[in-house]
Amino acid sequence: MFSVETAASAAYIVAALLFILALAGLSKHETSKAGNSFGIFGMAVALAATITLAVHHQIQPVGLALLIGATVVGAAIGLWRAKVVEMTGMPELIALLHSFVGLAAVLVGWNGYLHVENRPDGVDAHELTASGLLGIHSAEVFIGVFIGAVTFTGSIVANLKLSARMKSNPLMLPGKNFLNIGALVAFFALTVWFVHEPQLWLLIVVTVLALALGWHLVASIGGGDMPVVVSMLNSYSGWAAAASGFLLSNDLLIITGALVGSSGAYLSYIMCKAMNRSFISVIAGGFGIEAGPADDKDYGEHREITAEGVAELLGGADSVIITPGYGMAVAQAQYGVAELTRKLRDRGVNVRFGIHPVAGRLPGHMNVLLAEAKVPYDIVLEMDEINDDFDDTSVVLVIGANDTVNPAAAEDPSSPIAGMPVLTVWDADNVIVFKRSMASGYAGVQNPLFFRQNSAMLFGDAKDRVEDILHAL
Repeated sequence: MFSVETAASAAYIVAALLFILALAGLSKHETSKAGNSFGIFGMAVALAATITLAVHHQIQPVGLALLIGATVVGAAIGLWRAKVVEMTGMPELIALLHSFVGLAAVLVGWNGYLHVENRPDGVDAHELTASGLLGIHSAEVFIGVFIGAVTFTGSIVANLKLSARMKSNPLMLPGKNFLNIGALVAFFALTVWFVHEPQLWLLIVVTVLALALGWHLVASIGGGDMPVVVSMLNSYSGWAAAASGFLLSNDLLIITGALVGSSGAYLSYIMCKAMNRSFISVIAGGFGIEAGPADDKDYGEHREITAEGVAELLGGADSVIITPGYGMAVAQAQYGVAELTRKLRDRGVNVRFGIHPVAGRLPGHMNVLLAEAKVPYDIVLEMDEINDDFDDTSVVLVIGANDTVNPAAAEDPSSPIAGMPVLTVWDADNVIVFKRSMASGYAGVQNPLFFRQNSAMLFGDAKDRVEDILHAL
């Protein structure tokens, strides 16, 4: 017989398929809008099925009102934040949203304990004990709380670092790696203890331990690794959601959490590969440590250029490559850059964009900015696709990028970013660097590119300087 439970299960399967289609759509610029729509529709189906189930199980009117009220309030806040957030604020907003998933997992875990292990004479506890599954439930509670708490505080620290309310330099406590390893060992030991003998104080201890570990884990990671941290926290939030799904016996939460967790883990792997770093070294926090003698090196004097001088170079160029970074996002210069691109292409100049995998503070950050400004997808190329073309390029415009175009990564073994693949912009005939000052980048590492013979600095706000170039052209 067709029941409400059967309909809800079918709706959950449909929602899960829509989430998979969302991931597939988001993998390409051309289909990203459709992918986002699939995700929205999938979540709407999931919410409708959940509320229908709650009504069918005759939830108390107060409970139903709270459920609907929470949905409406959450939707209103989400729409408001999406409307007012700037693209420059997107990384820290995403980090903050990850913290909500972690906190939800902690609350679900505590509720699971209070509903079952804390009530040994209750119906649920009796059924789990009779079926021999009480230990599994206890493990789910403990692991879910741990992952959720690590995600919660780690995401908050990431938000503070990305929004510049906390220094990007890594926290260097004595024996920081041993502290992290010690916390993990303690967690495994406490899990075994809790499964054998569930007690409230053990849950309190692991919650505090995980909150401290999450804070220390991300605080110890330098600014140069923050794109990886965002994707890593994305993975953590997925596994936290999956843990909540097991506790709530919700298949959709399990599937969705696994999708988010695995895709976030794979994205972290791609980011680490792009920086020639292992995941363990990212967790240890290397980029952002102030370099010693390498940073004190005398690179000579830099050369400055005016917007008119840049316009003259561009006017005589046959090929131009633009390498954007976070500075372009801060200045909101993408629209001016798009207009500059159109003008140069109208003159027959071959203009392309070179995007480093970790440009900005979020994977794909620069791609989204350029798409927002209507830059054609086919001239936006990844680092591996364009790196061999700098030799034959007349002018490179480095707009707000720093660490991703640093030759020290390829030439200075003592540099903190040694071995990191970078855009080899210095191979071009002329390199113009748009910067506000000579300060080092987010990784805290000096850039010898600024002092090269074929490099010139164009100081000031990137948006204003691009407009000056347009006017000169």
